[in-house]
Order: sequence, then C-alpha cells, then structure tokens
Amino acid sequence: MSEQALTLQALEKGRFERRLPWYLEMWVRLVKEKPLGTIGGILVLLVVIAAIIAPLITVYDPIENNTIMRLKGPSGAHWLGTDNFGRDMYTRIVYGARISMYVSLGAVGIGTSFAVIVGIVSAYFGGLLDSIVQRFVDALQALPWLVVMLTIMAILGPGMNNVIIALVIGMVAGNSRIVRGATMSIKENAYVEAARCIGAGHLRIITRYMLPNVMAPVIIIATIGLGGAIMAEASLSFLGYGVPPPAPSWGGMLSGAGRRYMLMAPWMAIFPGLALSLAIFGFNMLGDALRDILDPRLRGSN
Repeated sequence: MSEQALTLQALEKGRFERRLPWYLEMWVRLVKEKPLGTIGGILVLLVVIAAIIAPLITVYDPIENNTIMRLKGPSGAHWLGTDNFGRDMYTRIVYGARISMYVSLGAVGIGTSFAVIVGIVSAYFGGLLDSIVQRFVDALQALPWLVVMLTIMAILGPGMNNVIIALVIGMVAGNSRIVRGATMSIKENAYVEAARCIGAGHLRIITRYMLPNVMAPVIIIATIGLGGAIMAEASLSFLGYGVPPPAPSWGGMLSGAGRRYMLMAPWMAIFPGLALSLAIFGFNMLGDALRDILDPRLRGSN
C-alpha cells in the first residue's frame, strides 16, 4: 500500500473518531478500561430500569395486606417470599427502587446544583465573599452529617420530600468545597484572562468558560453521591425518620419487622439488604471508574 493511501486511511480513521461524541467516548473507555466500573454501570442501569417499569415486572400491590400468605418462604408464586403482612417481597423491593432513585436523584440533583453555584461564585469573586461563604461551609462540615439530617427530620417530620431537603443541606457544604477547588485552579488560566480583556461579563465567563471545565469533578461527585444518598435514605428509614410505612423503602424493610422476624423469616432482611448493597456498590464502582476516566491525572491507571 502506498504512503498516500496510508495517509488517507489515517485521515479517514481520525475523521471517524472525531465524529464520536465525548459522552459516547467516555462510555466506550469505561467498557474497555474499567471492568468493575462497567459492572457498576450495569447494576445502576438495572436499578433505574426496575424503578421505571416497576408496574410491568410485578403482579402484586406493594402495600396491600394478605394475612393468609404472611411469612411464606420463596416460592413460584412469591419469588422472594412474603413479609409479616403477606406482602410480596419481590414487589416491595422493586418498588423500593423507585423510592431510592427518587430520593437520591432529587437530593443529588438539587444538592449538586447548589454546590456548583456556591463553589464557583465563591472561588470566582474571592475576597470577602469567599471568606464569609467558606466560614459557613466550615461550620456545616464541623457537624456530623447524620446528626444534621436527624435534626432536620425531627423538625420537618418523615416524608420523601423532607428526606431530600435533609440530604441537600447535608451534601452542599462538602461538594461546594470540591467545586471551589476546581474553580480556583482554572480561574487564572489564559482563556479566562482573554475573556476579561475582550469585555466578557462575569455571567458569561462563569457559564461559558468556567462551568464546562469543572463538569468532570461535578459528574464524579454526583455519581458517587447517588450511592451515599441511597445509604442515607435507608439509614433514616431504618431509624424511623425517613419514608414512613407502608411505603416500600429498603431501609424501612430492614428495620422493625425485618429485625423482629430475622430468625423466623430471614428473607425479610436478606433480600432488601442485598438490593441496597448492590445499588450502593454499583454507584460507587461507576463513580470511581468515571473519576479515573475524566481526571487527566489518573488516565492510564488501572
């Protein structure tokens, strides 16, 4: 093959590779380089799909009692057994994925958005504003996260939306500190100075030049935060401050009847705990893999 033909072939290959969007390239690299991250992504996808199509893959009502079938072991009719009220455990676990995804996505979406705003604004303007904001952040971080959430839930009362509010308040401080650090490292770059020289306003510089360059750490903290939010919701439900019964929360299933009937009906604690563990494992592995892929300093690591 001639040198010209090789050159044309290389150009065509480069043109094809350039057509691949960055987010597709990220997932291709995830599959090729991070097998644990791929497994985590599959687990996350299964949880999301189960939450979306829960009515299509279950035949029982998650909250309807059936005392005749109470405490039945796994069988063909009830794959994961029944609880002390005769409710199908498989159905309750699948619907529990809805609660976990609703709470975690709501909390992480709102909390990360606030953290990005606080972190970027604090780092960009600096000075007195940065000092005041960071002292508030220090005060929030000095308090144990679980104690803060329990206090908020004691004031607001149980409920999914109240759980989201408690999680948002708990996660804004730490995440804003991460975003602030990323913003501080790029705000003195040449392209930011060039934007100032041509008369770009503060809002344009923040949204056009700074926000896109801090999206990598934002994606990472959001992905890892989803697992933490699921665990926090389960912890609050386990302690009786989260989603009130008879809603099929994974943490609620582990507490109360799950502990009371652990020896008589171990499936009441094993299967919700397994679902909770797999979901958190999936989000943590996916977030860790995305960190390695999106952080240029970690590229090439195993």
